[in-house]
Amino acid sequence: MNKKQIIRIAQIGLAAAAAVTLTGKAEAGTRPANKIIVERPADLPELARVPGDAMLLHATNDGRTFLYIEQNDGARLATFDVTDPANIKEEKAARLEAPGSFDFVSPLGDNAELVRFRDGEGEAVLNLHKAKVPTLSTVEGLNVQGSTQRLGDDGLIISDQRNVPSLAADPNEEVIDISNPLKPHTVADMKHVLEEITNDETGTTFVLTPDGLYLIRRPAVEQENFIHEWQMSHPG
Repeated sequence: MNKKQIIRIAQIGLAAAAAVTLTGKAEAGTRPANKIIVERPADLPELARVPGDAMLLHATNDGRTFLYIEQNDGARLATFDVTDPANIKEEKAARLEAPGSFDFVSPLGDNAELVRFRDGEGEAVLNLHKAKVPTLSTVEGLNVQGSTQRLGDDGLIISDQRNVPSLAADPNEEVIDISNPLKPHTVADMKHVLEEITNDETGTTFVLTPDGLYLIRRPAVEQENFIHEWQMSHPG
């Protein structure tokens, strides 16, 4: 057997081996994969086996995703890193100074969440800047509790109108500054609101009361509107 014949036999052998490998991969690819995987509480970290009252899913700027479960009537917030669904990680549970169970209402920017206590206990801000160590801040000076109107990510208007059906007088409203989730606080207390109008372009809310007119301004929106108007008037 000459050298050319030996090389040819080797090439045929390699081709056959490659064919077997590719066939095996093709067969494996045609096998039906599990389309649904159910992991029960017993398969998950310990805190996942505790009943909860409400949940929140929060994505961080670094690509991680956390699941928060309110437990023990608002006294504890269980935290799980669920970035990899196949490897759920339990973080240290946070103890909350909450008057009772609450619901997650809406996000406030990228790192905070508005929560509303059940049984008319008012609102609070859940600070998620440290995703593994969330904290809850109640609103200082809040005198009314009821419907909530967002002022972007920086504020709220809370009215007692809807929560007091028998109220004959005009509603009372409070403006809450939540730009610092650690220290949300009341910045205006408006009694007997007669009418309220908002200019969406500038973000300004005009509130008419027996004491006169209140203006609730949002400088960031005003600046955005100014830039937009300038760009429209200076094309190119």
